Parts: sequence; structure tokens; C-alpha cells
Amino acid sequence: MSDLHISWTEYHQKIETLATKIFQSQWQFNQIVCLARGGLRVGDILSRIFEQPMAILATSSYYGAGGKVRGAIKIAEHLTMTTDTLGSQVLLVDDLVDSGISLQESIGWLKSRYPQIQEIRTAVLWYKSCSVMVPNYYVDYLADDPWIHQPFEYYETLNLSALEHQS
Repeated sequence: MSDLHISWTEYHQKIETLATKIFQSQWQFNQIVCLARGGLRVGDILSRIFEQPMAILATSSYYGAGGKVRGAIKIAEHLTMTTDTLGSQVLLVDDLVDSGISLQESIGWLKSRYPQIQEIRTAVLWYKSCSVMVPNYYVDYLADDPWIHQPFEYYETLNLSALEHQS
């Protein structure tokens, strides 16, 4: 299994491809919920393209050296949103579906707290074969389950002292 390295250009192209796939499905949704952290950028751009409100649900399942150790899923106590109520047709967005547990647990979390939800569909950039669920919308299916190096990982190892001296 080799690692997959993604540039900013590729990353944004994949989000645009995902938007096109969602648009072509003709599904009408009235809310985007993105899973933070990975789904924040994807959800933000989709929210702008589709002109739909975005809510944020913080989740975490990776820790350890380089954030590469998968553990139990942790879900925030509250959903962050600027609308008075959550929509009834929800597009749940993340950057990738690895094990699928985060998406599954988040769907259950949303349904248990927001009974007005009539339908939830999922959208990701990368769908790995090791996932226990298939997302409704995805750009790339990855049969060999590579580790994906996304362009924003640069900031996870940024030395603030060095950055301060560059300014």
C-alpha cells in the first residue's frame, strides 16, 4: 500500500467533482452538516456552491504520532449552526470514509437529536474499501486503502518559531 499525496489543486478539483456528482443526482437538500475537522473545507465549499446553510459536528477518531492511530469515535455534545433549526434533507459531508464508523455514528447522532430529519445522504472525496458503509456520493474509490496526505497536513507540523521569523 503506497501513500497518496494530494496537492491543493487536486483537492479543490475533487471537491468540484463531488459537487457535480451531487448536482447530477438532482437530490434536493436544505442543510449541509460537515464533520470536523476533515469535512470542514469540503462542507464550506459545497455550502457556497449550493447556497445551503452549513452546520458543523466535531468528531475525532484518530490520535497518536502523526494522527495515524484510529481509536474510538468521539462526537461533540452539540451541533454548531447559525440557522434556528436543522434542515429536513441533510447532506452529511466528510473528506473521506475510512472505517465508516464516523459516518455511521454521526448519522445515528443526528437522527436521535433532530427528529425533523427526513433523509440523510453522505458525501466524501475518498471512499476506502475497508469502510463498513458506502457513501451516497464520492469521487474516488480506493481499493488498496492508502494513507492520504492532504495539503493542509503541512500545518500540523508547522514550527511557529520558524514562521514568526519568516514574517
